[in-house]
Amino acid sequence: MTVNPVKLFWRIVRWAVLLFFASTVLVTLIYRWVPVPLTPLMVIRCVQQVGRGETPRLKHDWVPLSEISPALPRAVISSEDQRFMQHNGFDAQAIGYAVRQRLNGGKSGGGSTISQQTAKNVFLWPTSSWVRKGFEVYFTVLIELLWSKERIMEVYLNSIEMGDGIYGAEAVAQENFHCSASELSRKNCAMIAASLPAPLRFNSAEPTPYMRSRQRWIFATDEAHQTLGKYYKELISRACPFSHSYFYGAKYCGLTSQVEVSPLR
Repeated sequence: MTVNPVKLFWRIVRWAVLLFFASTVLVTLIYRWVPVPLTPLMVIRCVQQVGRGETPRLKHDWVPLSEISPALPRAVISSEDQRFMQHNGFDAQAIGYAVRQRLNGGKSGGGSTISQQTAKNVFLWPTSSWVRKGFEVYFTVLIELLWSKERIMEVYLNSIEMGDGIYGAEAVAQENFHCSASELSRKNCAMIAASLPAPLRFNSAEPTPYMRSRQRWIFATDEAHQTLGKYYKELISRACPFSHSYFYGAKYCGLTSQVEVSPLR
């Protein structure tokens, strides 16, 4: 019996698509509870180091969100994605601004949310392209549907690159500040957040004047968020999706703030 090559081709395509969706949903569900042991970026960086004749460097220690200083989630929200608690993975305002910047001949960066960065770091490769952007959109939708905001933040803080061969809060705390992630001060957390746009160029252990300026801005933004969160604490009755009190959604003012206001140290 002769097999129609066209039908065979589409049958293979159909099964490949089904396998892709089934496998990605399964892996995303597993990562809802299981720590992410390794990301594509970690592997790529190690290969690059070996290619340069260097010894591979990979410092990565997973810790639960409850063992990370609450100042760090606040700092990265202030720095990277101030509408993290309000959006569903995509910040329309930030995307619109990035598009306008691109059309005006400026840089087009700044539109990615923490959810998008988490999807990219956990599932994809770093090189920017329309193909990767398409997959990034898909995985962002997937984690927003299957994970809580708390889980997205936990995976983000444990997986992102925070220095040369340094991945996650615990690794950067030990390597650059000689303490555990739970012991990071607000100054440490603001400095880590200040390095995130370019962690291979900006070293949180050796801050530049630009990084110190950005650290001060993150401080000011965090203070504003905490003040608003404290003011609206009695006005907003329902808690945010977090299972503990790290964050407090002051959605009336479009900001995210922490309930408990800690002193600057």
